[in-house]
Amino acid sequence: MVENLPLVTLGLILFVVALTLHKTVGRCVRLLGRTGVGLAFLALWSQVGGILGLSLGVNLFNALVLGLLGIPGFGLLLMMNWALGA
Repeated sequence: MVENLPLVTLGLILFVVALTLHKTVGRCVRLLGRTGVGLAFLALWSQVGGILGLSLGVNLFNALVLGLLGIPGFGLLLMMNWALGA
């Protein structure tokens, strides 16, 4: 019984850490998923936007803005592109 005490203690510590970080890890996973969707949208937009004369770069920063802000982030990126004249 005493020889299993370090393993039980380690298990309890890992359990407490997992409970503590559950929300944080969940939020990071959700942001990662939304950023992936934003990246896919930017890749699609690069195909269609050229026809309309509106182009955005397909990069991680733009995808992260879309992941964090959603549709308003898309408008922000378009306005920044227009304002900077790129």
